[in-house]
Amino acid sequence: MARDRERSWRDEVFKQRGTLLALPAMSLALFGKPSGSSIARGLPVAFAGEAVRCWAVCYSGVTTRSDQVEAPKLTTAGPYAYVRNPLYVGNFLTALGFTIAFTGAVDPAKRALLAIAGLGTMLAVYATIVPLEESYLRTTFGEAFDVYVDHVPPVVPRLTPARPEHGTYDASVIAKAESRTFVTFGAMLGALAWKALAAR
Repeated sequence: MARDRERSWRDEVFKQRGTLLALPAMSLALFGKPSGSSIARGLPVAFAGEAVRCWAVCYSGVTTRSDQVEAPKLTTAGPYAYVRNPLYVGNFLTALGFTIAFTGAVDPAKRALLAIAGLGTMLAVYATIVPLEESYLRTTFGEAFDVYVDHVPPVVPRLTPARPEHGTYDASVIAKAESRTFVTFGAMLGALAWKALAAR
């Protein structure tokens, strides 16, 4: 019973993960004050994060947008050969990049508050849903997933890909799987540009 309740609230966080992670982004857009140097330092990190995410989506497909945990196959190729959660690593890099970009002209205390609130929220969400995902993958794929876990770290990537790799690269899924991410990324770029121009 307790296990069912735990799964239930984790399922709810998984379902609402997009909304939960949008709140810190909105805070940056509302309260951030970028500088030229912070934009120059932050945007490359944000774009790198989105590139990692797109790379991962080319292997995992559109299931990344589902409201419930699902996986038609165990993907261990591409970025998944280096780290178990490349989508979340990419998201974190993007969030870190925008946090840097938006807070260059913010006083240190407020900068720390925005960073802790935003990145802390992201870490809390992922700490909640990753166990849910891994429980599903272990139940679905059994020993194959356990072997994968033994060889591939959850967050800090390996230097070389783990073998064997299972999965195929399909760039055609990016447009469908990443449409909302691209809209959000574009909105953040627009807010950043508006803030930078307003500060002149």
